[in-house]
Amino acid sequence: MDLDKAIYGRRSIREYTVHAVDEPTIRRLIDAAVHAPNAVNEQPWTFTVVRDQDLLDRISHEAKSYLLANLTEGLQSDRYRTLLRDPSFQIFYHAPVLILISGTAPGPWVGEDCALAAENLMLAAYGVGLGTCWIGFARSYLNTPEGKNALGLPETAVPVAPVILGHPKTLPAPVARKEPEIHWVG
Repeated sequence: MDLDKAIYGRRSIREYTVHAVDEPTIRRLIDAAVHAPNAVNEQPWTFTVVRDQDLLDRISHEAKSYLLANLTEGLQSDRYRTLLRDPSFQIFYHAPVLILISGTAPGPWVGEDCALAAENLMLAAYGVGLGTCWIGFARSYLNTPEGKNALGLPETAVPVAPVILGHPKTLPAPVARKEPEIHWVG
């Protein structure tokens, strides 16, 4: 896969087929993730793979309740509240796999390290014809004792990147990008 093609072609996928993703493919994607740059080569991450739809449904329900109880007012809060109250909305979009990348060691850059690993994983998934989406709605709940317990995470784990994975039903059209603000110094 051409790197430019992956960067410019990857989209957040929110509709998946029911086809499973096999373990060798998941391992290959995690291998791509662990080759991400990380501060002082600490590699402070762990990967939790969830393929149990009943568990994903339960976590979705609990995360929605948690988010509704803790939603702060802001530009998108009414839109989010409506979405989260919809009983048919499942935050993982019924994807066949969730890969949660969590920090395993305290440090000032663990979030950035896990985010870089997530980007490698998502680009590698696109390269083999799979779709992904980072599920921001899941992170705050998964950082609670209840969320960590649901996935068997130690209390010291820091969930950073909940990434769903599967075979896309359709590929979304490109999204227009704003012209970047660039400040040249010197």
